[in-house]
Amino acid sequence: VQLVESGGGLVQPGGSRRLSCAASGFTFRTYGMSWVRQVAGKGFEWVSSIDKGSVTPLYVDSVKGRFTISRDNAKNMLYLQMNSLQPEDTAVYYCTKDRVHWGQGTQVTGSS
Repeated sequence: VQLVESGGGLVQPGGSRRLSCAASGFTFRTYGMSWVRQVAGKGFEWVSSIDKGSVTPLYVDSVKGRFTISRDNAKNMLYLQMNSLQPEDTAVYYCTKDRVHWGQGTQVTGSS
């Protein structure tokens, strides 16, 4: 299993960013996937999950209405569209399969 995130960077308050996660080594279309973030010096926080059929995406309350999770099963890709970014969204964002397999993470920094 390999998960490779990309798309992080420095974002102005109110800005947008799209994170991508390229998945390989397993049958992507048969698994739900998640995004989890870690603020420096703090624990992990679940952000969003999407089932294999993209039917019922779920979000932590703090990102509802701002973030959108999606997937392209034909391309083995997971995405997180982040809008209206705030400094408190600053974290390393990880995609994960089953909370067992994780990518290396991508840093998103909301400037103040």
